[in-house]
Amino acid sequence: MALSLNHTIIPARDKRASASFLAEILGLEVGQPLGPFVPVHIGSLSLDFADVDFADKGITEVAPHHYAFEVDEEAFDEIFARITRAGLDYYAEPHEPHRFGEINTSRDGRAVYFDDPDGHIMEIMTVSHT
Repeated sequence: MALSLNHTIIPARDKRASASFLAEILGLEVGQPLGPFVPVHIGSLSLDFADVDFADKGITEVAPHHYAFEVDEEAFDEIFARITRAGLDYYAEPHEPHRFGEINTSRDGRAVYFDDPDGHIMEIMTVSHT
């Protein structure tokens, strides 16, 4: 049986702004809206940003999720340059101590974390395949 993840929905206060943010940082394009979703395609996977009406649910905050993107060394450098040009805070650990302003190099590659406008924890990472 062939199995792959096709899409996942990312809750956002402003789906267009959140999709544009991630697409800009990763060097991707925002897809055409599809129903209530604004997609960002990564290969065959679609990250579908959706507005969540928090007031109707009595929710005032977005529950942060973690999204990790494996990239090669060249793409890491390009994305990291966009993170720094945008003036985003970045950090080496998703938990305390976060080690703000650092890149994690302790796991056979490089990893850096940054937050999207809704507080989702985004990670770019390289993996040594030796």
